[in-house]
Amino acid sequence: MKRGVGYAGMAGAMWGLVLMVPQVLPAFSPWLLSAVRFTLYGLISLLLALPLAGRLRAKLQREDMVMLARLSLVGNLLYFILLAAAIQLVGIAPASLIVGVLPVTITLLGLKDEGALSLRQLAWPLLMVLAGIVCINIDTFAGSQQQGTPWLDRVLGVLAALGALASWSWFAASNARYLRRRPCFDSHEWSCLLGMVTGIMGALLWLAGKGMGLPMIRHAASPGQWQLFWWAATGCALGGSWLANALWYAAARRLPPTLSGQLIVFETVFALLYGFIWLQRWPRPLELASIVLLLGGVCWAVRRHTEPEDAVAGTVLQGS
Repeated sequence: MKRGVGYAGMAGAMWGLVLMVPQVLPAFSPWLLSAVRFTLYGLISLLLALPLAGRLRAKLQREDMVMLARLSLVGNLLYFILLAAAIQLVGIAPASLIVGVLPVTITLLGLKDEGALSLRQLAWPLLMVLAGIVCINIDTFAGSQQQGTPWLDRVLGVLAALGALASWSWFAASNARYLRRRPCFDSHEWSCLLGMVTGIMGALLWLAGKGMGLPMIRHAASPGQWQLFWWAATGCALGGSWLANALWYAAARRLPPTLSGQLIVFETVFALLYGFIWLQRWPRPLELASIVLLLGGVCWAVRRHTEPEDAVAGTVLQGS
């Protein structure tokens, strides 16, 4: 369990960095950011999968390909397009904090899975997470009103963030269940397979955008911004997609779904910390309270999942 929590924390730290990209590169559309990032992710995955080609071919079934396509479309492309759009419309804090409800949605979706705790057992940790999200939203939306963000942009940004929340909630729950059904794939193999399928879809996404005449650039970008764009896209593909996904799959194998759902909160916490560094300021009181509540709720959830094991161990010792 400790290793699973550690893997989830490292994945969250990398995903938090990915959330900074649309904020740092506002000149580039979510469509282009997604297409380039995931096409590069596919190329990296293909290179890493070449030594495993024979083994993967022997294991791969038709149902695996169907699931990989669904996971790639919903959990990678659709999620990142919606999240990038939300960040560019309303800012990183509101977008990441709406998506920060993921610990609650993933936990609720995983309540019926094997090894999951009941809602009653997780009520107080979940309430702490919700309290943290409420605190930061009060602070964030009060600030956005002062900045005079257009009303329509706020509405569209919130809707995009809610869509991202729904897509990744489904992805996390469905992926964890499928990995438990198909234990023949280890985390590295599954990450490579998902990456290759996502890479194909990323290339198709770019072609579709060009064919429909969608604007890839929101406004003119300097050569320096283009250079940063390629570095950021490569970093997102290697660290934010392949490595972070592999870490998350490794965590999902070691943790019950009600706990892995809680640990997605690391993405929100790291995104906030990176945002404070980017803005060069300390968190305000409500922001600090939110971080404490979010981390406290997650730690409490971890403790709740270890209690049954401790209780069993104590009973065995007493009986001996």
